[in-house]
Amino acid sequence: MKFALAAIIFSIALGVTAATTNENDFDAVIQGRNLAQELYEQRPAESFTNTGVLQIRHKNGVNSQVPISCEIVLTKTNWESTYKTFLVNAMQITQPFATEILEITHADDSPNVFLWGRDYPTTPEMEIKSADFTVRPFAHSDFWVADLSLDFFHWAEQKVLKHEIRRSRACAVLESTNPNPSANSYSRVVSWIDNETFGIVHAEAYDVNGKLLKEFDPKSFKKVNGQWELQEMEIRNVQTGSRTRLEFDLKTHDAQS
Repeated sequence: MKFALAAIIFSIALGVTAATTNENDFDAVIQGRNLAQELYEQRPAESFTNTGVLQIRHKNGVNSQVPISCEIVLTKTNWESTYKTFLVNAMQITQPFATEILEITHADDSPNVFLWGRDYPTTPEMEIKSADFTVRPFAHSDFWVADLSLDFFHWAEQKVLKHEIRRSRACAVLESTNPNPSANSYSRVVSWIDNETFGIVHAEAYDVNGKLLKEFDPKSFKKVNGQWELQEMEIRNVQTGSRTRLEFDLKTHDAQS
């Protein structure tokens, strides 16, 4: 499998949950920091481009479709993921109005760098964004920049809460806590990480008041050229009722040399 959110592999099987607790809080923190580091240091095996569509059900009940591409480019020192969409107005879904682009530069020893703009590369709007930019919805969907970049794995506070079976996979349950949450950001994210693949089996994000805000799940996979690749993933806003499903057209997958 070559692509998932920020190129992290997700697990496949469906199932149920059975838990065991981690009794040593100090060990849980050490395990959490080590696991988070392994997650954000993962790199895709090669450069490639996937295309697909964002299927959005907005909180007002209107449905829209947004074409999207994701390009992964490897360099000697880091790797970049670029998401590009042709936006569609949710209230007039037949009238496209702009191209939005998000470029994320990932490096092992430094925070992610975000570059955002419209009508790239000619517009002067394209600019480097601060960490606060991660709470911005991408293409009016339920995916925030933080979701696409998995920026929460870079937070200083990481802890393995327990180990349990989720969707028939043995997982470590990793809690990432935001040390300085703003009013509109995540206060913490809980991720079920597959012990074998380091893929996200399920994730839950909580608002600044500690209430569940979003749930994320991979939905389907397809075998392409002998490798399992993510075909669909979904994120739901449980507070507004909106939902976005990202569906990739793996037939058009274009690996780059």
